[in-house]
Amino acid sequence: MKLWMRKIAVALVTIVTLGIYTPTDLLNIEAEDNKDNVASKADVNEAVSDSKEAEKIDFHVGTEDNVINQLTEKAKEQTIVKFGPKIAGQVEEEFNTVILPNIEAVIQTIVADHVVNDYSYFGITEQPAKGYGERIFNVYDHHLEQDIATFHVRRDNRPLEGHYFNFHYHLSSDGFKEHHDIGEIYWDKNTPPKWMA
Repeated sequence: MKLWMRKIAVALVTIVTLGIYTPTDLLNIEAEDNKDNVASKADVNEAVSDSKEAEKIDFHVGTEDNVINQLTEKAKEQTIVKFGPKIAGQVEEEFNTVILPNIEAVIQTIVADHVVNDYSYFGITEQPAKGYGERIFNVYDHHLEQDIATFHVRRDNRPLEGHYFNFHYHLSSDGFKEHHDIGEIYWDKNTPPKWMA
């Protein structure tokens, strides 16, 4: 018993004194050694302006395939966030093989229908709906400053069958009223947890 008390006392003293004492001589030596590695303010400003220019170039040189790949990847991320770890653990593989290719095809059609020359104005909105809300993400046109399509997942409880996740989207061309089916994933007979749980 005394041995355990000593070990606990040593551990507590170590935790309590952690970071309280820092030898100042070592700090001065380290600062002098790194003096040559510090960039001047002009170097930092030049690097920032170069990176901003690179961002502008990347933003305005969007090819159709590149933009569709980026939108699909962002859509996948938002959907996994929407699922939350409890649901994603069970349905992520089926989502990737069945639903995601359909979402990519829909995004490709939407982009092709709304773009003349520049593909870089499309984006995916973040913040999927929590709890029992349906919203996963919206496809947004920054040039027109409006949503082009909204992607949702609805929980369907079919008697004697169980619970399904129904993926669908709405388009701005019909006022977001019409349901366009993407596909569905079977959950279980038990009620699924809330989104993002």
